[in-house]
Amino acid sequence: MSKNTIKAADIRLKTDKELETRIMELRKEQFNLRFQKATGQLANTARVTAVRKEIAKITTVLGERKRKVAVKVA
Repeated sequence: MSKNTIKAADIRLKTDKELETRIMELRKEQFNLRFQKATGQLANTARVTAVRKEIAKITTVLGERKRKVAVKVA
């Protein structure tokens, strides 16, 4: 695992608002990386995968939280 990856335990310590902000940043970065790849300017191709995986981790944690709240309400 590279140094740039974030662990699920670190994600769980953040608030929903912080996570949503981070997802917005990552989606912008993902768009820019795709654009660089299309124009042949992408130097670090591994970053594409790292960004995609971090988005997936954050989305998973947010989904877990929403399901946990839904179970408590029901």
